[in-house]
This record gives sequence, C-alpha cells and structure tokens, in this order.
Amino acid sequence: MRYRWMTSNRFLVALCLVVSSLHAEDHDVVVYGGTCAAVTSAVQAKKMGKSVIIVSPDRHLGGLSSGGLGWTDTGNKAVIGGLARDFYHRIYLHYQKPEAWKQQSKAEYGNKGQGTEAMDGRNRTMWIFEPHAAEQVFEDYVKEFGIEVVRDEWLDREKGVAKEGDKITAITTLSGKTYAGKMFIDATYEGDLMAAAGVDYHVGREANSVYGEEHNGVQVGVLHHHHHFGTLNLSSYKVPGDPKSGVLPRVSTEPVGAFGSGDKRVQAYCFRSCYTTDPGNRIPFPKPEGYDAGQYELLLRVLQTGWDGFFHKFDPIPNFKTDTNNHGPFSFDNIGMNYDYPEASYERRREIIAEHRNYQQGLLWFVANDPRVPKAVQDELRLWGLPKDEFTDNGNWSHQLYIREARRMIGHYVMTENELRKKKPTPESVGMGSYTIDSHNTQRYITAEGFVQNEGDIGVSTNGPYEIAYGSLVPKKGQGSNLLVPVAMSASHIAYGSIRMEPVFMILGQSAATAAVMALDGGMAVQEVPYEKLRERLLKDGQVLEYSGPVSSRGVDVKSVKGLVMDDTEAKLTGNWQQSGAAKSFLGDSYRHDGKAMDGTAAASFTTKLPKAGRYTVMLACPPNTNRASNAAVEIQHAGGAATVEVDLRSGKPSDGVSWIELGTHEFGEGGTVTVSNKGADGYVVIDGVRWVPVGE
Repeated sequence: MRYRWMTSNRFLVALCLVVSSLHAEDHDVVVYGGTCAAVTSAVQAKKMGKSVIIVSPDRHLGGLSSGGLGWTDTGNKAVIGGLARDFYHRIYLHYQKPEAWKQQSKAEYGNKGQGTEAMDGRNRTMWIFEPHAAEQVFEDYVKEFGIEVVRDEWLDREKGVAKEGDKITAITTLSGKTYAGKMFIDATYEGDLMAAAGVDYHVGREANSVYGEEHNGVQVGVLHHHHHFGTLNLSSYKVPGDPKSGVLPRVSTEPVGAFGSGDKRVQAYCFRSCYTTDPGNRIPFPKPEGYDAGQYELLLRVLQTGWDGFFHKFDPIPNFKTDTNNHGPFSFDNIGMNYDYPEASYERRREIIAEHRNYQQGLLWFVANDPRVPKAVQDELRLWGLPKDEFTDNGNWSHQLYIREARRMIGHYVMTENELRKKKPTPESVGMGSYTIDSHNTQRYITAEGFVQNEGDIGVSTNGPYEIAYGSLVPKKGQGSNLLVPVAMSASHIAYGSIRMEPVFMILGQSAATAAVMALDGGMAVQEVPYEKLRERLLKDGQVLEYSGPVSSRGVDVKSVKGLVMDDTEAKLTGNWQQSGAAKSFLGDSYRHDGKAMDGTAAASFTTKLPKAGRYTVMLACPPNTNRASNAAVEIQHAGGAATVEVDLRSGKPSDGVSWIELGTHEFGEGGTVTVSNKGADGYVVIDGVRWVPVGE
C-alpha cells in the first residue's frame, strides 16, 4: 500500500506541474537568478529577437556587482568585451555627469584603480564605482530592452522543475507561479536550477589527483598573500598555552587534512561592504543583536602584536566611500562558517547570511568601541561609518553576501588550473578570464604546537589571459539539453578561483544566451550548437575569444628595463617555487616565492651571457613586503670568483617600474650567475628577476 500511495502521490505532483504549466506564460528564454550574468543573458537574448524573462529570487539586480564590489577584480582589461565592457562604459558615462559627484569632486577622487587607472578616458570605461551606480545601470538595461523581470520569486527546489526527458519545460517558484520556456539559463551563484534539474555538480575542493592539478585540495603549509598568521605564534586557546581552558571562538578543532587531499570545505564568504568617511553621509556602525566581544579575542591578539594591516583593503570608490574586503589573518572573511551554504535550504541560508552580517558588524563594533583595541586603530575606524545613500532598504548594509563559490557544475567540459596556466589547450573559447587564481581561506585550525593558523588561501598567476571553453557552460549530454550555466559553471575549485570574477560572469552570461538562441533556432541541444557559427556571432557582438598581447596588463615589460635583464621565468629552479601576481608591480607576468618554507631546499639560478667583459652592477628584483626575508642568501659568480651576500628583501628601491635591490659591482667576463636560496631565511624568499647594468651607463 505504501508503494502504491507514493506512486500515486508522485503522479499527482507531476499532474499539478503539468496543469500549472498550461497556465504559465511561455518565453523563448527563462533566466533564473538576479546576478550580473542574469542581466547580460537577458539583454543578449533580447538583442537576438527572443522573448525573455528574468525570474529573480533577489529584489535587487546585479548580484555582487551592485552589492558592494565596486573595486572591480578585472585582471587584464583587454579581454573584457561585449556587454561586460558596455557595462563599464555605462559606468564611465555616469561619472561624467557632475551630479554623480555628490560628496566628492572628480578631481579630488583621483584615478586610482587595480593596477591601472579607474577611469579610462581613451577607452571610455570606468572600473571603480558605487553600488547604487551599478544597480542603476542594470535597471537601465531592463528598461531599455523591455526585459520582463519578476522579483522575490524563489525556485521550488524540491518539485519546481518540470522536464520531458532531459529537457526542462517549466519552473515553478515557492509562490506557486510557473514560468514555461524553451531555453533556460541558471544565472545564480548557487546553481539552484542546475541542481534541481538533476545535473551533476561538486561542492568543496577536489583532490589534486582528480584533474592532475597542483593547487587544489588542502593547502596546509602554503601561506600566500597576507591572510595568515605567519610566525605570530598566537595560541589557539582562551588562556594562551593552556588547552584545558578551551579553544578560542572561530578556531576549528577538526584535523586540517593531508596536503592535496579533497574535502567539502568552501572558501570563506564575506560582505564587500561599503563605508564612508563623509560626516554628512555617515551613519555610525551599528551594534548587532547578540553582540559578543569574545568572538573577536583572536583579532585583539593580532592587533596587540602591532599588526598594521587592518585598513589595507579599504579600497577607495567615488564620493569618499570604500569597497571593503578581507585582509589579514583575522578579518572580514568568516572562515569555516559557510560549509553547508551551497546545498542548504533557503531558511538555513538566511541564517548563515545573518550570521555573517552579525559577525562582520560585530567586528566593526568591537574595533571601534572595545577599550582594549590599540588607540590608533580605533581612532581611525571611528572616522568611518555606513553611507546613508547606499542600500537604503537594507539598513545601509549590502543585500548580497559574497558567495565566492557554491555548487560548481560537472559539465560537458571541466575547466582546471591546467587550462588556465596553459598546460593544456582550451577548446571552443566563448570568453576569457585573466585574474590571478585566487582562493580565500577555507579553515582556521590548530597546529601541532597549539598555534592558530589559516589554510586554503592561494594566489597563483595564470601567465596571462586564458580562454574559457563552451563545454564548461553546458551539462553533460543527457542531463540538460536546453540548460546553460554561466555562473555555477563547470570548473575545479582552484580554476573557479580565477573564473569567478564579476566581469567574467557578464561575459559568460552573454555567451550562454547566444548559444541558447542558436540552439533554439536550430532545434538542437545546447551540446550540439556548431561552434564556428557560435564563434562568429560572439565576435560580431564584441566578445574577446583569444588574446595575443602582453601577458599581463600590470607587469613591466622586461625589454623596457635598463641593462641586461633576466625574468624569473628564465631562472633554473630547484625546490618548490610558487608563482604569484599579487604585488602591485613586477617584471613580466608574475614572480615567484618559496611559500615561506625556510627549509633551504629552494634555489633559483640566473645565468647569462654578457655583451662584453667589464664592470657591472648586479641587481635583484623583488616586490617589497613586510613578510619578506631579511636575510636571503645570494651568491654572485663573477670573473674574480664568487661573492656571497645576505640581502634584506624588504629593502628594494623603485626603478623602471620595478623594485630593485643592489647586490654589488663586480668584474665580469663573458657571463655571470646569480643564485638566490632560502637557506636560513626568516621570511618569504621572493624572486622577480636579475639585471646586470654596465658601470658608467
């Protein structure tokens, strides 16, 4: 009887879906989601003459692009084309209007951006902006193209996807409304439609062995960027050094895991919150409900060491505002508190979002008000507050949590770090990315010595822009013949760390819609769209599918530097050297560091032939930072033998756009060798290049 009732119940559910779909408005393309990719998908479908609707669970369009991330993570801007570039052009036009500068003049703001200027007059684009300006651009698209949008409509993830075979026919939301369509695009950060439709996906980090990668999985012992405790040696316990006193809040007692192994952990989320220093537009930071100063004991210990990086990611956007991001060992990233978010119910997700908001607002209240916080830090934070004119319907706080990754489709093609780093070719490009492979921390754990440490933060160069495969936007054959997924697309955890940038989502949204329309017109599955025709249309619409220019829009061209210069890519390496592009300036496309191994096994030798014998001044290029070794061992082989010097890698002086450290002047014959090692080093050993400059030139 039970089996017969279940069968009957399923039949009734299916019958209800069929009946409701008969009364649903039918569209050529149904876009589910409210992200920037949802808007570009809909615009492209409209431009190609199709009826389209955006079914958005969000009230505000634009996702993180209108939710606080105004300090755009662009990478190489030359590969941002199509509707994505049009978006930044419209931002530029907005800031050409005098009325856009309400609290600050354009001249006073300046033109600071990520590696390049914020406002590019030659190309008529602007990359840095306020949240409300971005949201207005998205709303302008909707109005201009007559796009139908329904808001606050949440997919019924249990029974709201009607299918015939592998084809979606309609989706139904929790309100009972049904939206039928011929093609569907999942433009959510979470991949909810994709998952509800039965498409394969992954959550967490794959082991390195799954796709033959180097930087996936658990990264214990790898300390990239500045988001770790380094050698601060801070105790994990409430009473320092006493495990019986209990573990500090927000420190995990779980085993960290073996290097390179897979797990279900997800890189940390935060709000890219917007603050202001303008007294006339400033609201004091609120004290969140249930505030507990004990949650920030670890931050207090960090600040009391003299750490001075609290304000390093208060990045300036127009009108005395900031796009604020995580920076440092204990900051706005709520590490370890989001693991169940990707597959959680809506109710549980709301709880997680609220916890993140309370954590971040509590951190601000703590630093601004707790008497134990160093006075200089506290006094500076008290100059900041929430802007009255942003997020006016949400307590002046961002409506969008930074979902750095959630579900990721396992599609027709999986993008990995091997494609991004050019170790494997990418088939059928439908857009490009270029940002550093960037994963934030995934856990905060206790070391064998009882100290606290973070794990999962990675910053690896892609060696220039890379192509993104069409196959990564579509499910495997048989799982969804009329579904495209431009946001929760098919990529490994570490590859997604670069692809996940907002301009790339706009690019992929446009490409996904183009393919959807072509599949619809051709009466074929999305997996069968002929690439040459797709490519032709994408290029016609301004997408950039290949790139042959300089590998980095930020790196200094080696040929422009005085002297005989060798980049780090030309060095003979032994030991474990990791590529990075996190510094503000460097030679070529990247530089390398030893992961702060301090084990004496990493060495880099630069051997060159010189145009003529004579005296040369030898210099080492090294992007400066306080975490560099103060005693790096460097050996210079010259005509008279070998000279060994101990070099402070923090002491570089700028020249030709790069930071150089002078190693001495020596007599050389036909050539010479400079070898840098991490033997006995007390910090990161970093190599960017070496140059020989003839004396007297």
